Amino acid sequence: MRTTARTPGRRGLTLTQQIFLGLAIGVAVGLYLHGSHPAAVSYFKPFSQIFLNLIKMIIAPLIFATLVAGIAGAGHFKAVGRMGLRAIIYFEIVTTVALLIGLLAVNLLKPGVGVALSAAKSDVSASAQTWDQVLVHVFPTSIIDAMAKGDVLQIVVFSMIFAVALGAIGEKGRPVVQWCESVAETMFKVTSIIMHYAPVGVAAAIVVTVGTGGLSTLFGLGRLIGTLYIALAVFYLAVLIPVMLLFKIPVRKFVLAVREPAVIAFSTTSSEAALPRAMEAMERLGCPRRIVSFVLPLGYTFNLDGTTLYLSLASVFVAQAAGVQLSISQQVTMMLTLMLTSKGVAGVPRASLVILAGTLASYGLPLEGVTTILGVDAIMDMARTMTNVIGNCLATVVVSKWEGEFKEASDQDLALAAAEGEL
Repeated sequence: MRTTARTPGRRGLTLTQQIFLGLAIGVAVGLYLHGSHPAAVSYFKPFSQIFLNLIKMIIAPLIFATLVAGIAGAGHFKAVGRMGLRAIIYFEIVTTVALLIGLLAVNLLKPGVGVALSAAKSDVSASAQTWDQVLVHVFPTSIIDAMAKGDVLQIVVFSMIFAVALGAIGEKGRPVVQWCESVAETMFKVTSIIMHYAPVGVAAAIVVTVGTGGLSTLFGLGRLIGTLYIALAVFYLAVLIPVMLLFKIPVRKFVLAVREPAVIAFSTTSSEAALPRAMEAMERLGCPRRIVSFVLPLGYTFNLDGTTLYLSLASVFVAQAAGVQLSISQQVTMMLTLMLTSKGVAGVPRASLVILAGTLASYGLPLEGVTTILGVDAIMDMARTMTNVIGNCLATVVVSKWEGEFKEASDQDLALAAAEGEL
């Protein structure tokens, strides 16, 4: 998720527009060098590597601070009660299904096959692990070592245990929680600063990728976009609509209520921009305010349907592009890593980029895939951000129904709200 609005008082291109411009320049230069001066491609690689290093630099502190601040600071496991438990159960079921749909789509359609990444295949290691090795590896012997290696799963596990312990000691843990919140805010700003370099990093990465692999790389990225949109369509048809029917949610009224927040999310690629209108829309639909104010923000941490689907798809796409065959057990382990990691940096701009980079590093996959995907990330981010918002709105109605407190709005009330511009 990210916000692309321009800074007040400043003129110029938005970050998304700059990335698109960098993509276009990189494609043009890459195609030119591919046909005439292939040796010159290597001069662009350091500028791409700088961006990758900057992203790797923020992964560990960002995940630790946001997870601890999100769990211990908001008290999600302390005061959620029955409603919170039901919401989290629903979140985990739906996001797991989203991950499975992403994995199924990328394994069936294989969009990464034939895409050439600039990293040598011999640099990639994805050896199989036995179940006991996987289980033991989840728990770090040293959090410092895990952070130094960028082992995302170990960082997540330590952070969750640490956050639960902070919540258990009550007020004595507040200074640490506040420190983590400050670190999280600082890392948000660091991420924002790093993203100013993204257009240059993208341009350089695309030059290297296209200059090395030619037009086949571009066709592969097009297949990636198509695969994501197909997978999201399957998610809507196979998950969200059946959930509405199962809980007897009025589909037409829900669509009418959610359409404006969905359009805002799609056009701005920012879930935060859609949140106020989404909360108002769900109240108008018939959800009580106490449930809306709890479930929607909680969903921004635990229920990122579009993002989790995309992450599973993108991770295997990079493995396919690198020529690495991931076993079913490795893909399941990766899915579990993504399911945990995506809970931690929900509010971070370009969160999926950070999560994807950490996951690829953990599995020895080439990080060049991150900058390659980033070139077309805006197109995919629109759909997955809209899916995040719609999924959270639906979760709010589901919990309201589950609690027996949903009071369905009449057609007249919804029509009046739409006429007044409130929906």
